[in-house]
Amino acid sequence: MAKSKTQFECRECGHTISKWEGQCTACKAWNSFEEVHIQVAATSKQTRFANYAGDSSVRKLGTVTTEKQQRSSSCIRELDRVLGGGVVAGSVILIGGDPGIGKSTLLLQVSAAMSTAIKPLYVTGEESLSQIAMRGQRLQLDVSELECMAETSVEKIIHTTLNKKPDLLVIDSIQTLYSENLTSIPGSVSQVKEAAAQLVRMAKQSRITVILVGHVTKDGAIAGPRVLEHMVDTVLYFESDGNSRYRLLRALKNRFGAVNEIGVFAMTDGGVREIENPSAIFLSERQTEKPGSVVMVTREGTRPLLVEVQALVDQSPLGNPRRLTVGLEHNRLAMLLAVLHRICRLGIHDHDVFLNAVGGIKINETAADLAVVVAIISSFKNRYLPKATVVFGEVGLTGEIRPVHNGEERLKEAANHGFTHAIVPKGNTGKWAQSLNMKITALQQIDEILDLI
Repeated sequence: MAKSKTQFECRECGHTISKWEGQCTACKAWNSFEEVHIQVAATSKQTRFANYAGDSSVRKLGTVTTEKQQRSSSCIRELDRVLGGGVVAGSVILIGGDPGIGKSTLLLQVSAAMSTAIKPLYVTGEESLSQIAMRGQRLQLDVSELECMAETSVEKIIHTTLNKKPDLLVIDSIQTLYSENLTSIPGSVSQVKEAAAQLVRMAKQSRITVILVGHVTKDGAIAGPRVLEHMVDTVLYFESDGNSRYRLLRALKNRFGAVNEIGVFAMTDGGVREIENPSAIFLSERQTEKPGSVVMVTREGTRPLLVEVQALVDQSPLGNPRRLTVGLEHNRLAMLLAVLHRICRLGIHDHDVFLNAVGGIKINETAADLAVVVAIISSFKNRYLPKATVVFGEVGLTGEIRPVHNGEERLKEAANHGFTHAIVPKGNTGKWAQSLNMKITALQQIDEILDLI
């Protein structure tokens, strides 16, 4: 007989408790617990908790034979970069993002392109097969030989997959699947975790690559893919500022490659198109010299990127001046303003300060400190830097300018895009800098920027 169970699950993080509480002890969210009735079949315990990897015997690592990772190209170079060189056989990849950002479009393009080399199976739980065919025609893709299935039962999907034996299985999306072992509605935390667990076990035992699509909503009403991050091998997130046609695909977890690697795409009428030179795109709309505009070299994974940082400093009519940042860390701005006030004696305490990283990119590294400081001083003093000037460096609390890693690669990237002047920390200069066709200004203290500007 089936066993019935009632529990409360947090819709934000998936934490379960036996009695309702007002605040989740795991993620500290308020009023996020929902009552869930779970009915687990008595005969399903062994299959639900079967070992993912198969053999559970104890062995010494010296006796374990390692095999070379078999990778297949996705036929999209930017996606291969984020994955670490291609799709690994038997891996489970989770692609998350807001609804409508382009996840389904990208995976349909990948499935159609890879169908010439391997055998993919596209499973949709949100759309009909006619909608998938219409999308393929609209994107001008060759989907005549692509096998598709419209199904939401995870048991039927696994049964069909094991019979067809494809090399790649695409699930769009994980929120629509349900397991017959549970009675909760599809999209709930328990159903999402159960369906993902069965698919991960199948992928590890049959060496079939599985790509899961997960939706993230702003209010957290639907269980997002954050619940599944610890279960899969790779976690990719589609990011966009909402108003731009550019998309950033970022790797937050990757067991087969580097994390924090990004791929840059553009949403067009013909689908998602990769951008191989994103620095040129981010700087394409930059106009002539303006006060408060500075170009810096940031680093995302193994790729240096040229990004324009804009600052606006204006007299505040309010008693409490505003400090707003877009794409930059807010707490870092407060620290840099304190350093400018203490070391450089700049009276910006009664001014509004607005910062923006152009292009919708998010900069999290400290190499942006010097660019932010120069942009603030430039806007405050109404002075501007020459257009072909690039800035990067870390600023300490005592006003020293510290070197950053990979300084040589950053300068070479700037030189390749026509920049002729660089303002960098003294620790990022060396004999190799003489080979670059650039004028390099090395700084040690933050007060040297005032004389320079």
